[in-house]
Parts: sequence; structure tokens; C-alpha cells
Amino acid sequence: MRSLLAAACTLALFASAAHADEPLSASQKLARAATIVDTHIDAPTELLKHWNDLGLDSPKVEFDYPRARQGGLDVAFMSIYTSPEQDAANTAWQVASMQIDAVEALVGRHPDKFAILRSPDDYARLIDGGRVLLAIGMENGAPIGDDLARLKQFHTRGVRYITLAHSHSNRIADGSYSLERPWKGVSPFGLKVIAEMNRLGIMVDVSHLSDDATRAALAASRAPVIASHSGLRHFTPDFERNLSDELALAIAKKGGVVQITFGNGFVDPATAADTTAYFRARPEFDRAQAAAAARGEKPKTAEDFDKEWERTHPPRAVKIDAVLDQIDYAVKLIGVDHVGIGSDFDGVGGALPAGLRNVGDYPNLIAGLQARGHSDADIRKILGENLLRVWREVEQVAAAK
Repeated sequence: MRSLLAAACTLALFASAAHADEPLSASQKLARAATIVDTHIDAPTELLKHWNDLGLDSPKVEFDYPRARQGGLDVAFMSIYTSPEQDAANTAWQVASMQIDAVEALVGRHPDKFAILRSPDDYARLIDGGRVLLAIGMENGAPIGDDLARLKQFHTRGVRYITLAHSHSNRIADGSYSLERPWKGVSPFGLKVIAEMNRLGIMVDVSHLSDDATRAALAASRAPVIASHSGLRHFTPDFERNLSDELALAIAKKGGVVQITFGNGFVDPATAADTTAYFRARPEFDRAQAAAAARGEKPKTAEDFDKEWERTHPPRAVKIDAVLDQIDYAVKLIGVDHVGIGSDFDGVGGALPAGLRNVGDYPNLIAGLQARGHSDADIRKILGENLLRVWREVEQVAAAK
């Protein structure tokens, strides 16, 4: 009975999205028929700031159940994000654990709407009844600390990819925004982390890594590697956070997938330049405030810096074409079998292109790809089939250990 009610709810949502008296568009039909896997949604961070019942309509955030079903989303990787500051304060493990708790609480409140997906083999069983499946990705390896045993603990709780570092260098690898790069790639401990991830069946994620760290991770991993939410540097010169053609090709050659992200800072050249400038200006600000404190003056806070930066760098209007251009280029460069999507919804402060503002908008992306001549079969691969294939291959490597 519960499955029937959930299925009826799902059909009603789609009908309301298209108006009950109007036929579904080609993009809406494909959104319903395809398996849509988004590898990066920052809902857990938002849940710790303020609990929103994401099983219900929650218009202040970009992911909730009603809009996910409207958009056709099937698998949402919940991003367990911890910051460099939390790493330094030794609170990353606690914060990550609380975020996973929040995901589990969401499933507990709405077992008819959500379920945690631990393996692609469980997809068909769990999706029954119109659920949105919540997989878990960890953005920043900081919660591991110095203890490899924590990888097993997080795997048990459902973590299925780990972004080795988040922008700034950590004990595992060098980050793309960091001016200090102690490892010139991946640390000796990081090599052990990658080996253990391969053994457990956790996908290695190179988004946010420096170029040298990405190369080192690709060389060290026995399994295919993913970039869970990255753009292509072809469009954003001097922005190392995005992948060079060389590295995108290397990920594809290893059998992995590049999940194109939606955020303005990754797909719009001017916004990407602002992001680079931010991460270069912030260390100077920190040094200046430390000097002020040493002189007995009251230093400004990071919040002061961010407020002034936002005042002098207002958001730019970006069209959905910027994302479509990235996908077009990726398909031509590395092949359609190695391209996917990782939106970064709820992770970029609303700085998203027109037409891709929340999880209800995947049909707009599909319509754009159809208009550009991509076949429905290829669009299905991009929307989720490629990522599920790579996930299975990572599991196979772990099983063959």
C-alpha cells in the first residue's frame, strides 16, 4: 500500500509539473524514463545549519523530494563536506558523522520517499514506489584523520566516494586553490588511503585536487577514478579547480567519468576568475590580520572579508548554455561514455545558471542537449548510466582483491 501511495504521489507531481491537461514534453518524458544520478548535492551541510524537512516542499533550498521527483532525479549523492578549518580544529570527524546522521534521519522520517543507496545492485529494489535514493559522497578526506580504519567505518555508513582534499592541501593530497603544496601531489599516507579505498570499493574523487595530485591519484588507483563535480579548464583558463584537457583524457583512459558541474564559478570564465582571485587574496588577508593582532589591534574576521568581497564582486547572470557548452566539449574530447553531471546544488550560494536553479530543472538540461543533437541514448549515459557503470567497476575491483 505504501509503495502504491508513493507511486501515485510521484505521478501527481509529474502531472502537476506539466499541467494535467497537457502532454509531457520530450525532455520531461526522458527525465522520467532515464536514470538521473547527480553526484554532488550539499544538502547535509544545509541540514546542520537549519533543519528543513526535505521530504516536503522546501523552497529556501535547492534539493527536496517534490522537486526531485518533478525533475526526474533518481540518485542524489549527499555531500558530506568538512572545511580546512574543521580539519585544523580536529572536528572534521564529528561534523561528518553528524551530517551522515542527518541523512539517515531524513530517510527515517520518510522511508516511502528516501532510501540510502550503498550499491548500484540495490537500485532496482530501492527505487520502487518513487523513492529518491540517497548515496553518500565525502567532500574532503579530513574526517579520516590519520586513521585508515575510519575508511571502513565510513564505508559501513554508506560513503561511496571521497574527494581526497577540498581545495586546500591536507594530509592526503594537495588542493587546487592552495598556495602551499607540501606533497607535490599525493602524500605517502594518501597513497595508503587510495589503496584502502580501492580495497573497500569507495570511488576516488579528484575534484578540488591540484593537477599533480590528480595525476598521482590516477597513477595510484587500481580502479577507475571520478571527478564528482568539475568543469573543464578549456573554458576557464588559469582556473586549476577545473580539469585540463590532459587530465580529463587521463580520467577517461582509466575508465572513469567527469561529472560536469553547474555552478557559475566553474562554467563562466569571469566568475571563475573571481573565484581564483578570492583564493589568492584570502591568504594575504589572513596574514594582514595576524600582523594586526600582533600589533595589539583588533583584526577583521573571515566574515568581514567575505562580506566585502561579495560587495565588490556581485553575482553575474549566466545562461544554461554555459553548462551545455561544457558537456558538448567533454563529449567531443573524452567520449560520451565518460561524461556525467554533478550539480553542486545547495553548495554554491545560489550562483547557478538560469534554468538550472534546483533539482526540478533537469528537464531543462535535457531539452538543451536534445536541441544540440545529442541522442536520447547518449543523454541517458550522461544523466546517470556512466556513473553507475564506473561505480560497479570500482566494486568489481574491490571484490577481486
